[in-house]
Amino acid sequence: MRHTNLPEELGPVFSVARARAHGVGRGRLSGADLGSTFRGARRRAEDAEPGPGDEPEAARERARVLRLAREYAQVMTSHAFFAGITSAVVQGIPLPPEHYWEPVAPDAPLTAPRKPRPLVVGVHAPRTPVRRPGIRGIRIGAELAPLATAEGLPVVAGPATWASLGSELSERDLVIAADHLIRIPRHPGGFKAPDRSAYATRDQLAAAIGVRRGAAKLRAALARARTGSSSPKESALRLILVDGGLPEPAQDHDVYDAGQWIATLDLACPELRIGIEYDGSGHRTQVQFEKDVRRLERLAEAGWTILRFTARDLRGAELAIVQRVARARTRLGG
Repeated sequence: MRHTNLPEELGPVFSVARARAHGVGRGRLSGADLGSTFRGARRRAEDAEPGPGDEPEAARERARVLRLAREYAQVMTSHAFFAGITSAVVQGIPLPPEHYWEPVAPDAPLTAPRKPRPLVVGVHAPRTPVRRPGIRGIRIGAELAPLATAEGLPVVAGPATWASLGSELSERDLVIAADHLIRIPRHPGGFKAPDRSAYATRDQLAAAIGVRRGAAKLRAALARARTGSSSPKESALRLILVDGGLPEPAQDHDVYDAGQWIATLDLACPELRIGIEYDGSGHRTQVQFEKDVRRLERLAEAGWTILRFTARDLRGAELAIVQRVARARTRLGG
């Protein structure tokens, strides 16, 4: 069945009220080419939930949450904002995949479908929290939830969002999130100026902790955060090694040979010429594979031993990672 075209100015998500103001009839708003998760809002079919594709799970889940947040924003009151886990997702603060979903009951069958977590929507006290299906409404003091805009959506500012997760995330996951926020971006070799500044400073994160729940855990996590990690997996790899009793490796380490820059390593033990690399999905392309081959050859010629790890290694094989690096250290005199 063919549908009449909707006004382009409505965009991919819109409220029923706005559509009606543009002359769209009620029958058209019930068309099969439109979806609706929240009463009073609509989304076009082309803005449907992304399929599995080849994206990492976290990227797919962020796209799904963003779609829902943009849809709900069409009917959200002007004083409400996205908070907690939802604010973190909108801002791209890395979270473990399980935090996108409701916890599974211990007695649930293995085939039970996962249920997405509701969007967290906040209001400043003393306003009444939002009550609506698919939404977890919270009330929070304005001093604990300064506001910002991300992806065109109202959110709790990054440092306060991070601090609000102290009671929900593990210390390691809080370190990974802090690494993302305070990272000082740098092009390999440092030959170009950074494209942006850090999302937050260490002092801003410290100030946001205050007397929140989980404050001790937040302070411990912040003490372990570093500015040189370029991805959550690199942060996780560093923490695995340190928690396994090994010396903390250098991050984002430039390697020179005869005065010429040849590579920047994710992690390194410079005194032993050991490089520790995390190879994500971006290394699967033919172009990147060929670059990696040449890069590894140059590092080997310069006397470096490179240990490479993947997502599979980081899933449940932490002891094996520590042992492999420890053996390399011993072999090379560390």
